[in-house]
Amino acid sequence: MRETTKTLRQFWALMRPYRARMAGGAALALVAGLSAVGLMAVAGWFIAAMALAGTTGVPINYFSPAAAIRAFAILRTGGRYGERLVTHDATMRSLVRLRTWLLRRLIPLAPAQLSSMRSADLMARLRADIDALEHFYLAVMIPFGVAFIGLGLVFLISLAVLPLSACLIVLGAVVTGIVVPAWTRWRAAEDASQSVYDAAALRGLLLDALRGHAELTVWGGITSHNARIASLDARLAAQRMRLDRVQALGGGMVPLAAQWSVLGLLGLGLAIVHAGGLSPIWLVMLSLLVLATYELITPLPEALAQWQATVTAAQRVFDLADTPPAVLEPADSATLLMPPWVRYHNVRLRYREDGPWALDCVDFALAPGAHVAIVGAPGAGKSSLLGALQKFFPTEEGFVEFGGAPLAMVRGDDLRQHMAVIAQYSTLFNRSLLDNLLLAAPDADAGRIHKAIQLAQLEEFVRALPQGYHTILGEAGGLVSGGEARRIVIAQTLLKDAPVLILDEPTEGLDAQTADDLLVALETAARGRTVILVTHRLAGLARLVDEVIVMEGGRLRDRMPVSVYMERSGQI
Repeated sequence: MRETTKTLRQFWALMRPYRARMAGGAALALVAGLSAVGLMAVAGWFIAAMALAGTTGVPINYFSPAAAIRAFAILRTGGRYGERLVTHDATMRSLVRLRTWLLRRLIPLAPAQLSSMRSADLMARLRADIDALEHFYLAVMIPFGVAFIGLGLVFLISLAVLPLSACLIVLGAVVTGIVVPAWTRWRAAEDASQSVYDAAALRGLLLDALRGHAELTVWGGITSHNARIASLDARLAAQRMRLDRVQALGGGMVPLAAQWSVLGLLGLGLAIVHAGGLSPIWLVMLSLLVLATYELITPLPEALAQWQATVTAAQRVFDLADTPPAVLEPADSATLLMPPWVRYHNVRLRYREDGPWALDCVDFALAPGAHVAIVGAPGAGKSSLLGALQKFFPTEEGFVEFGGAPLAMVRGDDLRQHMAVIAQYSTLFNRSLLDNLLLAAPDADAGRIHKAIQLAQLEEFVRALPQGYHTILGEAGGLVSGGEARRIVIAQTLLKDAPVLILDEPTEGLDAQTADDLLVALETAARGRTVILVTHRLAGLARLVDEVIVMEGGRLRDRMPVSVYMERSGQI
């Protein structure tokens, strides 16, 4: 309960800019709901009064009730339209704000705190879980508020007209407005909560099937993977069926209770009418008033059936947003000396408290303009060296120095402005080639772009594109080959005029000839820069670097000139 309260308080705090809109939408919903109740009550009174006047010949002023009926009808229609317009506008604006807020909270967490999470789960929290929060305002706050106020007014009216009828209304309100919704919430809580997690897991499996289809085919895993998808989908369908059943039962209890309340009221009222204690006109009005009031209660069981799913989605969002960054940023960034020295001072780094050391007492320095390759078996610590240098992961012991300042004294964004990085795994966006290139250097002119394209061996590729630089690359670069995507990333990196060039497997996915041509181009681009190259490919190494650092088990095993390393490796 405490966690739910905390989550809702966080949500409400984020809605501060839209509270006026939300209050306006709730007011319009109240106008529409009360107008519907008033329309039914006045219409019942008017019809009964006209019938009585027709049989007794007593004159009646029909202008006032007719005007009231028309006014209630206009208010109901206008209020309903306005309520839909304002509440959905407020909801959409709030969801946009939530997504933007969450994305801003995620950026400092990457990659250290997000590397263990699946991309599908992140996307589910950013989209599906935030979408589920609309139910809090639209399906819970407004219906409960309208029902509470509407029932209060009906109670006062019935108390004035027929005090005993107020007891029936209170009893019916307690059963349908409290007991039934509470029962639906209790019955639906487990399935509603679990369905949020299962839906996120299903999205992950489907994404794996799409992106890893080739690997699943090669390793013969399609059948087993499909079986996992089918099993999870069946479980999710069963949960939703049980939820639908609970909602149907809860929703069906409200009109049933309404009918019994009207019958009870008629049974009580007819006796009083026969005794002369009440006009039959008022009995008809009360009966229709009570019947209309239950329309305000009808959404409540369904709202609480979905309540736990909404709360679970909100908790998933805020749990992620409240995750503290692994790397803390200083209030003010230290001044960096250019061109920079790079120094590792007895650095120890691991990704879990109980995990093995990814870097263990690594200590070396690179002078400005040094060209060094880092080699070693998978898991030797090569990528961890780069992650520590880019301030992606915190060092547990020791520190890294860049441009005369420990990284703890430099803000990450300020640090990375001085680095151009070709990462091992890079993402292209579903925009044009030009848009993707300009991400690295928004102010780059046509000359710089053309030069980067030349260096990345992409001239023929660009000429073959149907719309040249304005050709859309598709989601994650899906409309280009792996080698072409790799070269686009390289061109993007070369656009950035930074003193340190970090190359993590730059020739991965390229054929031998293209890789050789690219190394020649990178040799030109690397002049005057510090170059840190991580590679498994030894061919052409001497063209780009002067030294080789050999990593093994997270430790610096050796450091030697590239010619000595090539000779020992049998490449000369």
